[in-house]
Amino acid sequence: MSPSSSSSESKLPMKPIPGDYGIPFFGAIRDRLDYFYDQGKDEFFKTRIQKHNSTVIKTNMPPGPFIAKNPKVIAVLDAISFPILFDTSKVEKYNVLDGTFLPSLSYSGGYRVCAYLDPSETKHTALKSYFMSVLASKHNEFIPLFRTCLSQLFISIEDGIASQKKANFNNLGQVMSFNYIFRLFCGKDPSETAIGSKGPAIADKWLALQLGPLFTLGLPKFLKYVDDLLLHTFRLPFFLVKSDYYKLYDVFYASSGPILDKAESFGVTREEACHNLVFLACFSTYGGLKVWFPALIKWVGLAGEKLHRQLADEIRTVVKEEGGITIQAMDKMVLTKSVVYEAFRIEPPVPFQYAKAKEDIVVESHHAAYKIKKGEMIFGYQPFATKDPEVFDDAEEFVGHRFVGEGEKLLKYVYWSNGRETVDPTVEDKQCPGKDMVVLLSRLMLVELFLRYDTFTVETAVLPIGSSVTFTSLGKATSI
Repeated sequence: MSPSSSSSESKLPMKPIPGDYGIPFFGAIRDRLDYFYDQGKDEFFKTRIQKHNSTVIKTNMPPGPFIAKNPKVIAVLDAISFPILFDTSKVEKYNVLDGTFLPSLSYSGGYRVCAYLDPSETKHTALKSYFMSVLASKHNEFIPLFRTCLSQLFISIEDGIASQKKANFNNLGQVMSFNYIFRLFCGKDPSETAIGSKGPAIADKWLALQLGPLFTLGLPKFLKYVDDLLLHTFRLPFFLVKSDYYKLYDVFYASSGPILDKAESFGVTREEACHNLVFLACFSTYGGLKVWFPALIKWVGLAGEKLHRQLADEIRTVVKEEGGITIQAMDKMVLTKSVVYEAFRIEPPVPFQYAKAKEDIVVESHHAAYKIKKGEMIFGYQPFATKDPEVFDDAEEFVGHRFVGEGEKLLKYVYWSNGRETVDPTVEDKQCPGKDMVVLLSRLMLVELFLRYDTFTVETAVLPIGSSVTFTSLGKATSI
């Protein structure tokens, strides 16, 4: 039985869930201001954990009034309680992708796309089966196409350093990511279509209007009430991006014929399939990679030259022994695999998870058990679960070899894909269907990086979403 069980036979002491929601309406506003401005996300949860001596607590989550009718959640903030969010026999995933509110369905062509569906819904099975079939059909293209895109990326980074002494990875990386995804699904470069080079900008605008209520503009603190009013009080209207979205949709519809042809065999119309494909490509994949790749490069860059030397030695040795870069070759790069997992652990690209209890359930933390009532919203802040000091030694530190050897046993506590790293996605769950592809691309990025360079340095900064990473030097490979 899993630690986060719904069994009433828990051996841990049963305790009431501590915390409070405050005065209706005003309590949610208070928590929102703390979360975004007065404390910040991490401090918001740390202070409440310390106050209540519990990693399972009651709180309000943004955006609250007037966007979300009910901001009340039960927050699970440790590695043991967090996995209840994956158990779709106990929790419901109906319209909870963005938490306590649902963006207008106009952003997805009027459809509840797969990400908003609960696995119990027939359409979820059809759409996720379709996605997994599409990804399987593209399997042989993952590596060669990504290597081509990476080659151009590194040329651009080198040119930036040569001309300006630095190169912003975020800007270059997101163009590379969008081009890769579009070429993978549509079989051509976006420059050959009506969107030209504007794909990333269109996708970014579309993402920002949907997700704006969950973030800030990063304005100076004295302007927090202006920021709060603009982003967290009223929904951002779809008409601001309507024409751009349908340009994106039309290009995908015109360019992804073979993929859309597959949809009808799964009982999905071409129109619905295309809106889902745009969401999968531009929200789930591009939106995830534009946050994830800078995080990966940041942590590897900050780890320093010793780790760089170890990675370069492993990668070059295995590539030479295997006669090239293949999935089998990368499976033998144990340190490289560990470094990727460690980056996923310390800075997961999607930090939030939500679900609603289908029934009364008992959730366990390390030290107590708590009853969550049917219908209550459960919220998980993943960085606290994957940096749980009772599971991971030096939990706040990036340890490149953490998952080597016996450390592999800890992979079950890496949750970035909306599931355990040791579990594969199925149509019955909400785990990312592209989980294995993203892990593969992450390893491949490090392989290509350390085949070209011995070491590199970066400057980093915190963004409203993710991290900013700028390359400041690249040390060309001295041996292959």
